[in-house]
Amino acid sequence: MPEAPVASADESVAVGPRTTFPLTIDNCGREVTFSQAPRRVVLLNGASVAEVESMIALGVEGTIVANSQSYGVSDDPSMVERIKAIPTGGLKLNKNFEVPREQVIAQSPDLVISTWAGGFDDKIGSITRDELGKAGINSFVSPSNCANGATSPRPQDTAAYAKRSVESSYDLLNQLGVIFDVQGKAAQVVQDSRTALAAIPSPTGAPKRVLAAYPSMGSAMGLKVPAVFGGGIFDDIIIRAGGVNAFGGLTDQQLTALNVEALAAANVEVLVIGLYQPDDDAKKFAEQLFAQYPQWPASKTKTYTSVSDSFYLGPLNAVAVKKISDAVRAAN
Repeated sequence: MPEAPVASADESVAVGPRTTFPLTIDNCGREVTFSQAPRRVVLLNGASVAEVESMIALGVEGTIVANSQSYGVSDDPSMVERIKAIPTGGLKLNKNFEVPREQVIAQSPDLVISTWAGGFDDKIGSITRDELGKAGINSFVSPSNCANGATSPRPQDTAAYAKRSVESSYDLLNQLGVIFDVQGKAAQVVQDSRTALAAIPSPTGAPKRVLAAYPSMGSAMGLKVPAVFGGGIFDDIIIRAGGVNAFGGLTDQQLTALNVEALAAANVEVLVIGLYQPDDDAKKFAEQLFAQYPQWPASKTKTYTSVSDSFYLGPLNAVAVKKISDAVRAAN
């Protein structure tokens, strides 16, 4: 077995309540017991950076032996390089963009983390949580995503998935803080985010209708329109910024089915361009959408902003709220 790396741990990481091991937690209805803080972690893909960025924020990225989460663009200028510095373990995704079970086992992990329950589905070539358990390896799903991809999710997990919010990001940070014995650092990161949110000026006037659109993601998905984000944490971020999501409350399936006509009929007062690829150009994308949908109020006022990873689950949500809030206030 490869020698376990030594996690980076400065004094600030250890400050605060300490975790008593063995630790048993409930994760998606499954009891997971840790005899000690994890030292060899594999992060599965799931098109997310929430977990890797949360571990970086907590100062425990040194425990990661293989990371498959990479975005290439971030609202935190330092985050892209910090993720690049984390070992990938030579992981190669299969045709379903997941890490094959053999590659997971080859890393000799003591913990495997997935952003969604479906990340442990053997039908897409992944290793199951039962298989990991039989091998003495713990597994963990981000708490608010327990129903995502699950065959028979518990009612409380379905409710948590539907109600994902900025608080879900804090819950992930705090749970990782307990697991990795850095509860004090987690509390600090969460409090810093709350402080940043509290410092954002309150909006004035009626809430502006906001469209969150990721053009290059839509292209990658084979859509004729940008990928449109709504529901859960996306609605929460926009509401905190003083807006209302033009396509809020829709299911993932309904959002994927949106077409040119639906976007043309929308009343968009603030356009939020999502950056998905390193070479995405927010100004270029905004100009293209304004030209395609000149009837939008946002097209007439040229009101837009851009976000990338801060719009998702993770430690950077306050950045997205601030950027969208600035655009909303500019539209008033």
